[in-house]
Amino acid sequence: MSSYRSTIPVPERYGSKEMRNLFEEESYLKYQLMVEVAVAEAQAEIGLIPKNAAMEIASKANLEHITIERWREIESKTQHETASLVEAIVEVCSDEAKSWVHYSLTSNDVLDTSLSLQLKQALEIIERKMINLTEILCVKALDYQDLPAVGRTHGQHASIISFGLKFAVWISEMNRNIIRLQQLKDRALVCKTLGAVGTGSVMGEKALDVQALVAKKLGLKPIDAATQVVPRDILAEVIFFTALLASTLDKMAIEIRNLQRTEIKEVEEPFATDQIGSSALPIKRNPIRCERVSSLAKYIRALPEVALNNIPLWHERDLSNSANERIIIPSALILLDECINLMIDVMKGLVVKVDRMKANIDLTKGQIYSEFLLDALLKKGLSRSKAHRLLRKSANEALNKNIPYSEAILEDEELSALLEKDEIINLFNPEKHLSASKKIIANVIEQFQKIRTAWIMKK
Repeated sequence: MSSYRSTIPVPERYGSKEMRNLFEEESYLKYQLMVEVAVAEAQAEIGLIPKNAAMEIASKANLEHITIERWREIESKTQHETASLVEAIVEVCSDEAKSWVHYSLTSNDVLDTSLSLQLKQALEIIERKMINLTEILCVKALDYQDLPAVGRTHGQHASIISFGLKFAVWISEMNRNIIRLQQLKDRALVCKTLGAVGTGSVMGEKALDVQALVAKKLGLKPIDAATQVVPRDILAEVIFFTALLASTLDKMAIEIRNLQRTEIKEVEEPFATDQIGSSALPIKRNPIRCERVSSLAKYIRALPEVALNNIPLWHERDLSNSANERIIIPSALILLDECINLMIDVMKGLVVKVDRMKANIDLTKGQIYSEFLLDALLKKGLSRSKAHRLLRKSANEALNKNIPYSEAILEDEELSALLEKDEIINLFNPEKHLSASKKIIANVIEQFQKIRTAWIMKK
């Protein structure tokens, strides 16, 4: 990319260079020129314009001959972006080719099709990084599948969980998001060259042949029907997808943030040697990456409302969608790129504190095993209501006396008569309560491997 001032509506600190470059003004111009060239070439192949004219347009409609400065200079007079681009191309063409520049096209043929080219590249970047993140999650799930941890509901200790299962849940969600993205690309990456009101304009019945050929040249799918613009439900789905994936990443970030709280301290996001957590408190190690993910996800989740409001336009088109799309589309994709980059870094360098997990399991002095005690009593023939009552009673006794739950059970006449001491001790072993965790982890990883293999084969 050249050194033009960035026109992206997102601060430079967010998003990777490869993603930001897609939405710089130079790329914006490059993709529109690609569309103009592809249309001219297709029209020449089908016999609508002279082949020599198409060859000249192809040789001149590029960044070597069309500059941003000249394009914007013309626009300052015309106040019309696409008409100014056409004039800039015409200026560098011979008389033979001038008449055939932008032949039978309207502004949004170029704008919407070039936007599809941008989206194609952007979604490929996102998909590649989604695969990368999910690969990391798979490694973590396997690494920690045998590690018991506290499972929490309502912010309270609930039961034993395999720490690896947390990653498996995220893998499962990422699997669905990858499939959604692949389905979305089939619908969203469209080419439209059907003129001012979607009829094909002066190209007549050959218009669909031209559009199909242009789509093939650009690696897009021809739109089946449109007005002057590609229907905005397509872009709304793209924006909705970014909000959905951002929410999945936020879900991971919030879990890491909670588990990093001083009172829990079971994990920490990576913290560099020279990193500073607080200007006032030298000891602080704040989960700033995860907090940034949560912050950006809040913004991304607000964008679908704007995109949905762009779907209903007046008749064959108006401009009420145009201005905000220049903001919401690059913003959604660049900020999503930032979120996924951050989460890759966090998961790669995640610090897992095994000793703290064990200490937290023991924090309630065994009350976390109540689910398994209940099951043991049901298998002895007790009704659920009676077993529940007896365990509540012994739990309260343990709390009041500040003794281990197992001790309170052994002191209870009814419970100690039903459960042997060795049986009780065995029930208080966390490694024995991971249940189907390994199988669940294996299943979601297998699903991902199939998705990943299919992705590799399509590349």
